[in-house]
Amino acid sequence: MPLIEQSTTRNEGGVEFGGGRQACAPGEATVADAMVGRPKLLPVTATGRDVRELFLDDHVHAGLVVDGDRLLAVIERQDLAEVRDDEPATALGTLSGRTVGPQADLWSTWTWMTGAGIRRLAVVEDGRCVGLLCLKRSGRGFCCDAGVWARARERSTSRRCPPEP
Repeated sequence: MPLIEQSTTRNEGGVEFGGGRQACAPGEATVADAMVGRPKLLPVTATGRDVRELFLDDHVHAGLVVDGDRLLAVIERQDLAEVRDDEPATALGTLSGRTVGPQADLWSTWTWMTGAGIRRLAVVEDGRCVGLLCLKRSGRGFCCDAGVWARARERSTSRRCPPEP
């Protein structure tokens, strides 16, 4: 399966962000306009086991390890090959090629991400993790806080309800 699948959203030559807005050219939006502002974070004390548990949610594709709000590492699933459960999470990932600034141009960032097959970038300002840029599987848009919140709420509700007969 390709990293970025065929688009299932409207294809008007642009990229969707913010729950319905669209950028069709450079200069129309910034990464800050499209990032998830409250990504799941791992503390500096996290281990390989903690990262594996985070990735049990199939919607989670990047582990962001922070010390307070300072980003220390971005871990992707492929980083977990042959990792010990007690290994410090800070040693598992990297920041190189996995971060972007909030004022970066969204169109240019999207073009680079789709060309490189990258779906997640930590958004960092002055070393602080301020968000996560999450490209949808279709490659035609970015996840937004409202969508992430709705999906989490739907999952928690479905766990409490018994399955239909």
